[in-house]
Amino acid sequence: MAAVAGPALLGTSQVGAAEDGGFGSVTVGPDDPRYRSLVLRGYNQRFGSRPDQIRVAGSTEAVVRAVGEAVRAGGRVTVRSGGHCFENFVDDPSVRMIVDMSGMTAVGYDHRRKAFMVEAGATLGEVYRRLYLGWGVTVPGGTCPEVGAGGHVCGGGYGALCRLHGLTVDHLYAVEVVVVDASGKARSVVATREASDPNRDLWWAHTGGGGGMFGIVTRYWFRSPDARGDDPARLLPRPPSTVLKYSLNWPWEKLDRDTFVRLMRNYGEWGERNSAPGAAAAALYGEFVLGSKPNGSIGLAGRVSADSGAERILDGLVDALGRGVDVRPEPESSTVPWLTAVTQDGSGNQGPFDRRIKMKSAFRRRRFTDEQMAMVHGRLSADGVPEFAHMFINTYGGRVNVVEQGATAMAHRDSVFLVGFLVGWVGGAEDTRHLVWTRDFYRKLFSSSGGVPVEDGAFINYPDADLADPRLNTSGTPWHALYYKGGYARLQQVKRRWDPRNVFHHALSVHAD
Repeated sequence: MAAVAGPALLGTSQVGAAEDGGFGSVTVGPDDPRYRSLVLRGYNQRFGSRPDQIRVAGSTEAVVRAVGEAVRAGGRVTVRSGGHCFENFVDDPSVRMIVDMSGMTAVGYDHRRKAFMVEAGATLGEVYRRLYLGWGVTVPGGTCPEVGAGGHVCGGGYGALCRLHGLTVDHLYAVEVVVVDASGKARSVVATREASDPNRDLWWAHTGGGGGMFGIVTRYWFRSPDARGDDPARLLPRPPSTVLKYSLNWPWEKLDRDTFVRLMRNYGEWGERNSAPGAAAAALYGEFVLGSKPNGSIGLAGRVSADSGAERILDGLVDALGRGVDVRPEPESSTVPWLTAVTQDGSGNQGPFDRRIKMKSAFRRRRFTDEQMAMVHGRLSADGVPEFAHMFINTYGGRVNVVEQGATAMAHRDSVFLVGFLVGWVGGAEDTRHLVWTRDFYRKLFSSSGGVPVEDGAFINYPDADLADPRLNTSGTPWHALYYKGGYARLQQVKRRWDPRNVFHHALSVHAD
């Protein structure tokens, strides 16, 4: 195995050393006082499980043993890294064992592979901190520091730097996966992007295919495709030294339908004009959160890389948003060190509700129409709208769209926005009301295409099992085409080869046949 070396202050370790220096593997059953804490570690409390055991793994070898035992026992096994799954892919009554990756958090430099190793249980915040403090580099990942690398990366991985540097998977060199062969034997496999690697198809499947369906990821290695030499400080992108954090808020009480529609048209047109690879404004990342009227306002917030004329870029956006709009936003901005921004942003697992959530998504190659935005205004400002209902429209594109279609399993390489629909509430008694509202909102927004975003597709890391329900997806386009476009057949080949017994499955997993 490859040795990982890094500054001691970063907490890096020798690969495979967790068995000796760490806690190895911990088995927690229902009578253990730790059980409840581990069971409730999931982000979405709509879903629950009561597994026979939770295995907190400290090494790849521990994961291999756990999976082997689960296969021999004939029970369903699932995996959790950060615990931010929006569907019941991890927590479900059918699950008998959860492999918890929170014991595998090492980050370091692998001299043999000339790549940075990240264990699947490491949170994004720790990945950013260790890579930056140790070598001055980063991977362009998500904005919530509490998210685990395990599921985030294999679903594609996007965030504030993706317009400048592409997706996380665009820098993925290798992945280690615990798989199960046709005989039921569990083993670990390392797959790289090298054209000569016989396991390369397994690497490809983890460049946007999503998690929990081919095996259990234990480690990733990162090195940019155009990197040369063996100086670690030159093998991944260097983040800006500082970023301009900004927020712009518009009070709902001043947003009639026409003003709202014009504001969102301006934002959409700005995105269409400023999302080409290499565009100066690709240094700006924004999340336009359209909260329901009980929230009091809607707002655009994000970061601009301060090494790129940040104030000028932000001023250009503000000017564009204000064209024909009489309502002025309430602005806030500050310049902070990049590391401060990436380790303090995000909502984590805390919130104003007990994390009962429904999530949906859509990619956009162009802005929403005025008619669609008029519908959004009406639904978000109507009486009875859920208090914690949000639609967000995030900037996308830039260098994400440089990668050739099919080079990765992430198929969406021509979009300028990534859209999410997030509704949260308290208590199971409120499930039906909120689910009905969310599904109706989404269906009406895409009413011209069978209630789903057929033209541009959806994001697998915002999984939505409704897309596989013919009562809710009447488009005639299968769920897997929305997530993977034409790449699904290739993912099926990977599934047949690496998980022939379908050990790893969930509501939106790849089917071998």
